[in-house]
Amino acid sequence: MQFRQQALARLQSPEELDLPVRFARPQGWLVLSVTVIAMAAASVWAVTATVSSTVGAPAVLTYGQGSYVLQSPVAGQVTAVLVKEGERLPAGSPVLRVRTGEGDEVVRSLDAGRITSLAVSTGQIVATGTDVAAVEKVTRANAPLYATVYVPAESAAGIPARAPVDLTVQSVPSQEYGVLHGRVKSVDRSARSARQIAAFLGDGRLGEQFTREGRPVAVTVELKKASGTRSGYEWSSADGPPFELTSMTLAEGSVRLADRRPVDWLLP
Repeated sequence: MQFRQQALARLQSPEELDLPVRFARPQGWLVLSVTVIAMAAASVWAVTATVSSTVGAPAVLTYGQGSYVLQSPVAGQVTAVLVKEGERLPAGSPVLRVRTGEGDEVVRSLDAGRITSLAVSTGQIVATGTDVAAVEKVTRANAPLYATVYVPAESAAGIPARAPVDLTVQSVPSQEYGVLHGRVKSVDRSARSARQIAAFLGDGRLGEQFTREGRPVAVTVELKKASGTRSGYEWSSADGPPFELTSMTLAEGSVRLADRRPVDWLLP
């Protein structure tokens, strides 16, 4: 009953036409101002800022010239293996000796390089064309190492020239010594098959491993040199590992893609 009397009294009171009309409270203006400023800042950021992204892919440290598989030109029994894995040989060097029906034959290297693996041992019987060794081509003793990163084909187009690359080397504890730094030297725009990768690396298992999720694109990475480290290359830590790097060492590469504007991601 009390509320009804108050309502009737308000209806009978004259209109307060001389008082100003309040459209919004001060708190409302503050919220509106903050919202407008935030939207303006977001619009400017979307138009002017850039967003960086990376793609991770398996990598191998090599001398960049590829490898070849040495095959026996004769059939017979291996009587002596004349080299060791890791040994560097000039072109035409004796690799093993094979006893045939016509006498002993020497199997020699085709090009100068480093023996990365031996597939035969003394006493083994080999046929003509048997794989006996994998040889990585090396032009000189102090040739620099490169990294070959096998990037998914759909990401290759987004890799700019000289893009920075971080390499987590399998034989180097990254928590202690950090990652290896490099820059993209070249991008092979054609996808590689397992056979092509195996021919380049001289290892069929790696060819199969790197193509399990499709045919990748080979990205050659030039490693940054640093005279103050034992390895001779630049690391995210000050000194890097206390030993030298060797070719055919596996790694995981993180390649920085071309920067994109956020508005490209927001708009269809």
